[in-house]
Amino acid sequence: MRAPRPFVAVLAALTTALVACSTGSTGSPSAAPDGSLPPIELEGDWTWTGQEAPLELGITHTQNSVDEHDPDEARQRAMDILAADSAIWQNHHLMGFGTDNPEPEPGEYDWETLDRRMKITEETGQKSMLTLCCSPDWMKGGEEGETDWDELEEAPTPEHFGDFAKLAAEAVKRYPQIERVLVWNELKGFWDDAKGRWDYEGYTELYNQVYRAVKDVRPDVQVGGPYVVLISLEPGTQDASAEVTGPWGAADQRTLDVVDYWLQNNVGADFLAVDASTGIRNDEGIPSPVAGTQKYADLARWLQQRSDLPIWWAEYYPQVPEGEDDTGASPVNAAVNLAAIAAMAESGTAGALLWGPQEHDLGSAALWTDATQEDGGRPLPLTAAWQFLVPRLASGDVEIGRSPSRPDLLAFRSDDGVVVVNLSNKETEIAAGRQLAPWQTEVGGRS
Repeated sequence: MRAPRPFVAVLAALTTALVACSTGSTGSPSAAPDGSLPPIELEGDWTWTGQEAPLELGITHTQNSVDEHDPDEARQRAMDILAADSAIWQNHHLMGFGTDNPEPEPGEYDWETLDRRMKITEETGQKSMLTLCCSPDWMKGGEEGETDWDELEEAPTPEHFGDFAKLAAEAVKRYPQIERVLVWNELKGFWDDAKGRWDYEGYTELYNQVYRAVKDVRPDVQVGGPYVVLISLEPGTQDASAEVTGPWGAADQRTLDVVDYWLQNNVGADFLAVDASTGIRNDEGIPSPVAGTQKYADLARWLQQRSDLPIWWAEYYPQVPEGEDDTGASPVNAAVNLAAIAAMAESGTAGALLWGPQEHDLGSAALWTDATQEDGGRPLPLTAAWQFLVPRLASGDVEIGRSPSRPDLLAFRSDDGVVVVNLSNKETEIAAGRQLAPWQTEVGGRS
């Protein structure tokens, strides 16, 4: 595990990000000539909770992400942000989400695009993860040599599970830098219409074949699943769990059943991967940032009751309150993202991956502006706080602060700095004469 860089070096990187961001987005003060930031005083009734365990944050590259065809200067700016403590892990997909079909015909491999994506991780000095999804067309009823991207989310048919497992083994042999693999993605193609539930039996059989194939060629690679979306429902409605509930709603029992079946029937696992949004399905209301992101802590504890496997959020989508800006450049999105990270740190989560570090239209936070544009590759409201937290959370030395009298305030502190977040649309006082603007995130030194 990497230790945090010296604070002056980190602050220099943060200063670059803060200068590039609009002050209206971050509200952070200017740095001193030596690169240090003014201390943040946090007055009042703060209570502090230490991390239960180290938390490793990473990113998942998606369709557009610092690609070689991007404008040179924009790409370099984005690469510099990525290299400056923006991830412990970088996750890539075997097929789709920026990579081409790796085996268009049986036994005929095309690794060119995945080679390029792996090179990004190599150049920025971070760890490599691979999501083993999706599958070539001929494994799911399509023609050999053809790729129909409209069918990307179809699962391989059972008679081709072995072929997909073999492809997974070829991938981890080709890339010795891969240390961890996620088996499949959100159970794509595994919904059983007749039963009205996920085909967890089929998924687990695929998982088991992939697990064996990967471990046969690379016993050192960590393998995990089931990568199911833990959906929220309105309490008391059809399929809502009566036991797994919170201020964020109720868990969809059908998704909990996936976890239970997989835990009972997999042939081995090194970590447990899930994902979730804080929104409630078929409900127009969105829980407040504090209530909504509590879901990540509550579900982590439910998972811990069933398994001692490390918990990873393969994707996570804390939603902004209704009527607020949900673009990748939104300070609201940055604030709710940090609220989710706090809940994970408080509940002993081992890892979490930010989906799409390059600005996108998916309604979640990002780390740099669209690098396909000449002026792209610039930091966003989440960037400075994220870069500060990544190495410190991985070292396990962060405390999470909350103020009972000001429940919309959130803070993180380590020995050498502080991040404070306003989780509301109102100006909030953090010390005498010191206000945080609505949804403002600020990074500074310890007072």
